[in-house]
Amino acid sequence: MALLGGLSPAQFMRRHWQRKPLLVRAAWPRIAPPLTRGRLFALAGDDDVESRLVVRSGGRWAVRHGPLPRRSLPPLRQPGWTLLVQGVDLHDDVAHRMLRPFRFVPDARLDDLMISYASDGGGVGPHVDAYDVFLLQLHGTRRWRVGRVSDDRFVEGAPLKLLRRFEPRHDWLLEPGDLLYLPPGWGHDGIAVGECMTASVGFRVPRRAELAQAMLLSVADAVAEAHDDGGAPYADRGAAATLAPARIPAALQAFARGAWTKAVRDPRALRRALGQWLSEPKPRVWFETDPRPHKLAAGTLVLDRRSRMLYDADHVYLNGEALPASGRDAQCLRRLADERSLPSAEVRRLSRGTRTIVEQWLRSGWMHEQ
Repeated sequence: MALLGGLSPAQFMRRHWQRKPLLVRAAWPRIAPPLTRGRLFALAGDDDVESRLVVRSGGRWAVRHGPLPRRSLPPLRQPGWTLLVQGVDLHDDVAHRMLRPFRFVPDARLDDLMISYASDGGGVGPHVDAYDVFLLQLHGTRRWRVGRVSDDRFVEGAPLKLLRRFEPRHDWLLEPGDLLYLPPGWGHDGIAVGECMTASVGFRVPRRAELAQAMLLSVADAVAEAHDDGGAPYADRGAAATLAPARIPAALQAFARGAWTKAVRDPRALRRALGQWLSEPKPRVWFETDPRPHKLAAGTLVLDRRSRMLYDADHVYLNGEALPASGRDAQCLRRLADERSLPSAEVRRLSRGTRTIVEQWLRSGWMHEQ
């Protein structure tokens, strides 16, 4: 792939992913920003868009979170400021299509495409990320200083997590079309040389506690929605009178332990919980619903750019919902998830029950028919 400097995706994942940086010159020839500066500024002023303004004046930093109307941004000629707009792929089709070349990494890991605009000298200071990121220069020039972090302490009192001690090993000047991959834990400091725009393709890194909490909540919901009678109730017939009334009986503890074990014993339940959590839409995402009945015609199904669709051996997941799927239905829906579209010939192969569910997804705005 030209994007990876001639490396195949397999070679890149084996040599660089979460291991060491990679700089690729002219990775994306004739690149152009997916949206204009004015359109980016307009997004920053939207209540449903996450944005930040970072201003540096000498050794002092200031941060303001969106929404950020145009009048709240500094003059274009003022040096040292940066506007960062998260999730641009959720709001712009061209930006969303820019993610396609990076899908050699599983969608379950993909977070979003952020675009930053910076005036001359703008940046967010030396920092370190806990996730993988591809930095793609869209317009203008940005200088990147990169190095391993031996001291991860931050500057006290700063509004940003600025590394207190940063010793770069590399100093690169990126021009439009250049790409820089950075694994987690590598410190970096990007400074605009003149006006510039940079795209950041970031990948989510779930923390163990965060993942456990999400899955526990999902399993709890599944237990609450069970259609059986809940099983046999706790019984302590024949129990002796107690002299310690506040002590929890060992038999009740064992009963609770058995109930818990039964709830999480099925590995499919855990996989289902994971799939539902990973496919949840990004925060602040809204879909345009259509309450009118919708019957599948002979068109192609296309996922909405805001939809997250994943699958495993037993289920297909779309925007936090799980659909058991097997056989021909599973083949078709997995293709829809992988390619984000499904030709009309494949749509016609869906079973009647699955077609009904797809029609519900269409009314929810999660996909469209073309």
